[in-house]
Amino acid sequence: MSPIDTISGAVIRLAERNDVRHILRFINELAEYEKLSHEVVATEVKLTETLFSGTPAAEVLIAEREGNPVGMALFFSNYSTFLAQPGIHLEDLYVQPDQRGSGVGKALITCLAQLAVERNCGRLEWMVLDWNEPARQFYRSLGASAMDGWLTKRVSGESLRAMARRLERA
Repeated sequence: MSPIDTISGAVIRLAERNDVRHILRFINELAEYEKLSHEVVATEVKLTETLFSGTPAAEVLIAEREGNPVGMALFFSNYSTFLAQPGIHLEDLYVQPDQRGSGVGKALITCLAQLAVERNCGRLEWMVLDWNEPARQFYRSLGASAMDGWLTKRVSGESLRAMARRLERA
């Protein structure tokens, strides 16, 4: 993927530092849609530190229509030991409601797939909420398959800190 691609009338480009306010807005809009607004603690400062300072923890593709940001794909690198290749994990794909069905989401994920191929990645993967049937249908239409038999596990917040303290006491 070149830094700027145009698909379906949307310009897809890598995010820059001055996009942080749009990224935060999209995160908040996505959290509201997923009924998880209470979990968002991201700020422009934290996003700037983690996305655009030192070693970035993730990258973001921005979709624009007529110069206005209308969606994003936030992703980071991972690694497959079985393939012995890097991969890309799509953390968030978000398109504003009035742009859904217009090809913006497909343009974002297509550009991300192109980026994965350019980076010699073995796979592109993501998670989708089980109740989000429109997203599940969209991903199926792109050829994505569910990873049956796998469950996502997470340790965060105080549980993460408690786990880390157990190691210190061992």
